Amino acid sequence: MSFQAYLDTIEDKTGLTPRQFIDLAKGKGLDDDSVKAGAILEWLKTDYGLGRGHGMALVHIIKKGPQIDAKHVGTGGTHNDESDMLWLDGKASRPA
Repeated sequence: MSFQAYLDTIEDKTGLTPRQFIDLAKGKGLDDDSVKAGAILEWLKTDYGLGRGHGMALVHIIKKGPQIDAKHVGTGGTHNDESDMLWLDGKASRPA
């Protein structure tokens, strides 16, 4: 599953866009560099029922932003993404 597909699935499950999760994390102080991934994963599991894989996709964008490593772009492999920039504003508004 591509990184973007993880984010799209999270939106389907929760009704929240990745950008909304970033805002929620900021409101809880979970975007600070000192916050460990485990704390964010626990919040996502408790409040939204998200497992580790989907949670780690959100941990990445909360802590590092929308850019992913270019090694995942255009590989044709399991984790293939079309771009090194993830779309955070919801599936419905993503450019074609």
